[in-house]
Amino acid sequence: MTGLYTAITSGLVFPLHERLKRHATVAVRRGLEQSQWWPAERLQALQVERLRALLTDVGVQVPYYRELFAARGFDPQAVRSLTDLQQLPLLTKPLIRANTERLKHAQPAGLARFNTGGSSGEPLIFFIGRERVSHDVAAKWRATRWWGVDIGDPEMVVWGSPIELGAQDRVRALRDKLLRTELLPAFEMSEAKLDGFVAAIRRQRPRMLFGYPSALTHIARHAQQRGQRMDDLGIRVAFVTSERLYDDQRAAISGVFGCKVANGYGGRDAGFIAHECPEGGMHLTAEDIIVEIVDRDGRVLPPGEAGEVVVTHLATRDFPFVRYATGDVAVLGTQPCACGRGLPCLERIEGRTTDFVMAADGTVMHGLALVYVLRDLPGVRQFKIVQETLQRTRVLAVVDDSVGPGFEPHVISRFQRRLGEGVQVQVERVAAIAPEKSGKFRYVVSLISTGAEQTLNR
Repeated sequence: MTGLYTAITSGLVFPLHERLKRHATVAVRRGLEQSQWWPAERLQALQVERLRALLTDVGVQVPYYRELFAARGFDPQAVRSLTDLQQLPLLTKPLIRANTERLKHAQPAGLARFNTGGSSGEPLIFFIGRERVSHDVAAKWRATRWWGVDIGDPEMVVWGSPIELGAQDRVRALRDKLLRTELLPAFEMSEAKLDGFVAAIRRQRPRMLFGYPSALTHIARHAQQRGQRMDDLGIRVAFVTSERLYDDQRAAISGVFGCKVANGYGGRDAGFIAHECPEGGMHLTAEDIIVEIVDRDGRVLPPGEAGEVVVTHLATRDFPFVRYATGDVAVLGTQPCACGRGLPCLERIEGRTTDFVMAADGTVMHGLALVYVLRDLPGVRQFKIVQETLQRTRVLAVVDDSVGPGFEPHVISRFQRRLGEGVQVQVERVAAIAPEKSGKFRYVVSLISTGAEQTLNR
């Protein structure tokens, strides 16, 4: 049951906040809550209509697309199907870096500079306008309400993005206080910090958690080790995003906090792509985002086959993301969700192309093949696997005093069974493993091109 404070906050305070920022968030969310129940055919018709309007506008107002359409003889007003998108090339990170200024709309509305964390290489600098902010916030708000919580319910956010953490000025602090949101920095997971996080969560008794799955898992397991109960706080749901959610992480978070775990998928660059509903469907934000799954050569794959996620965000006229190659690997679903929403679903999110490793004989496998070796060993508290070349892989491990001298030979032997007997595996015991600059934690990083999006299903 929604409390009075939450009702006032979500119905009055937050709408006023968004109106002062000239965002159309409230109206967009109301529309999304109606359209989510539309049949798939009606949603697709909406996508085509919005796609045609977006491409027609940027084909005149955005230099990069004006020149691209002219060179290809592409007429955006002739768009009648989502397959017409395939006439256009993919938008890659190198292309955005080379054409940042030429991708800006001639008459942008509220354009602001953003960047990714650069966890898989050089950070990407791009721009977001007010229209996209309104739509992304509305999509997240809609998904939040699926779980019986709302803006204004007490929330604990475990995050590490410098953008959020650098914005803690008085206005932001006042807003967070009004919305009953408390931010915990996920950059450092020392014993003392984890003790503080557990104490803060118990003090606030949040109705919802939000953060990286790795960070929430660290907190959950630390509370468990301390014998500190966390399932008596009334937490209803833990929203996780920005990293792959592993089954053991879901179990740890759910078990310790006594709540459901709702997986979210998206990024600051690609937008709010999908969110899990209580029935388990990973629903695409189809009203705003067109998702294609492509192979290594850019060919569109049918539902049920794994490939790279390519996104066209329909609310990005100010700095268009049209056929943006995300570097993520996923599978489109083939069946509707039991919840009754017409929104299509992702069947699986495999992770980034750099989350896959390649054996010396060219076999591509998910990094989980190596993760399981370490995850199941007693005394291993944290680890990171870096495949530097086909012939060399490094393993960083934080272990406790119970781990004896047989640890290194065991890991090397198990890894070589998967990667190849001749592969050099270097195991290093370290005191701590730092997260990425963004605060995210990655278990597996491959520095070689695996072609995972093409070979996964072979």
